[in-house]
Amino acid sequence: MFDLVPFGKRKDDAFGMLAKSLQDVFNDDFFAPLKSTTLSFRTDIRESENAYTIEAELPGFKKEDIDIDYNSPYLTIKAVRKEESSEEHQEHQVVRRERRYGEYVRRFYVQDIAEDGIRASLKDGLLTLEVPKKLKTPGRRIQIEDGGDAGRLQ
Repeated sequence: MFDLVPFGKRKDDAFGMLAKSLQDVFNDDFFAPLKSTTLSFRTDIRESENAYTIEAELPGFKKEDIDIDYNSPYLTIKAVRKEESSEEHQEHQVVRRERRYGEYVRRFYVQDIAEDGIRASLKDGLLTLEVPKKLKTPGRRIQIEDGGDAGRLQ
C-alpha cells in the first residue's frame, strides 16, 4: 500500500511512522488465514518471442494436488493441501502445528495463446508451465481498385 505522507514530511511525522508500523504488522502473513480462505503462492513469468514460461513455487505438493485450467482468457493454477490425519501416541502429542492447509490459487489473464500446446511439469516443488503464443499471420495489404465514379463526391 502506498504511503499518504508527502516525501518531505516523512522524517518529521512520528505519528505517521507509528501508524505505518501498525499497518505493516496487520498486513503480515501471520494474519493471512484470517483475511481469506484462499491463499496464494509466488510465481515468475518470462516471455520469449514464441511463448510464456510460468514458474510457480509449490513445495510439498504432489501433481495430483494441482489443477491447471485455461478458460479463455484466464489461466488458473489451483493447489489444494489436505490435512492428513495421523494418530499420535500419548508421549508424542502435537503441541503446536504451523503448517497451512487450504486452497492456493493464482489466475493469470493471457490472450492469444495456443491452448492445445500448454505443457506443465513439476520437479522439486517448482511447477513449470510452457504456454506457447499463437502464431501471428502477417497482415494483408488491400489494394484499392479504380472504380471510376464510385469514390467521387457529388
